[in-house]
Amino acid sequence: MAESMSQLLPRVLQYRSLLAELTKREILGRYRGAAIGLLWSLISPFLMLMVYTLAFGYILKSRWPGTSGSTTDFALILFTGLIIHGFFAECLTRAPNLVLSNPSYVKRVVFPLELLACSTMLTALFHLGMNALVLILLKWVWHGELFWHTLLLPVVIAPLAILAVAVGWFLSALGVYLRDIGQIVGVLAAAMQFLSSAIVPVDSLPESYRWVFYANPLTMIIDQAREVVIWGRMPDWSALGLYTACVTMLGALALAVFRRMRGGFGDVL
Repeated sequence: MAESMSQLLPRVLQYRSLLAELTKREILGRYRGAAIGLLWSLISPFLMLMVYTLAFGYILKSRWPGTSGSTTDFALILFTGLIIHGFFAECLTRAPNLVLSNPSYVKRVVFPLELLACSTMLTALFHLGMNALVLILLKWVWHGELFWHTLLLPVVIAPLAILAVAVGWFLSALGVYLRDIGQIVGVLAAAMQFLSSAIVPVDSLPESYRWVFYANPLTMIIDQAREVVIWGRMPDWSALGLYTACVTMLGALALAVFRRMRGGFGDVL
């Protein structure tokens, strides 16, 4: 498995132009035909923030513990969790159909199918970047300040990006043989939102339920993203290091499974 991962980076660099083209095609394809095109990648986050702020901030009067209690503080904290969940959910829900929706690539023996999961992750990362720009802009407009720690946000997100690719490899291979996976991941994505710190402050929960939220791989990344962007504090480097080591091993396992199962893709499709 270690050998497979060590060979992956040179392979990605070898096909970097192909990876860039696949990612560009996915991004532009999503907005093809829209009157304002890529501007929707900036407008959509604003609309999402307005809906959640109205529902949770004004109607339900929700507030985040340890803050000033203002609606703007709550909106920024909530938005940080939502955009990170949105990134992972996009990768998760698209993963089972990555190979199924590209049968022509399977028939090309030389085509590096591993790049499909990487391309999906980069596409989702683009949208996360647009959302992050909106978050930073709102932080500056509403609070009149930005922390230099915000520059560490890509470092915080990087382990989750590795996990997203690992999930993409595993589910895209499994989805070829078990088509029902595509129906399950949508429910799983929704559950991961409500069972993480995206919209629920874990500290406010009874002790007996907290382990469920901490077991969610999104919770730690969401909390660390809030540390650097919202609170202006350094992330927990030891936790990020352990998280990175775990998802890297998981990625090696997922890549090995993907390559092992690839031999039967042509027969099934």
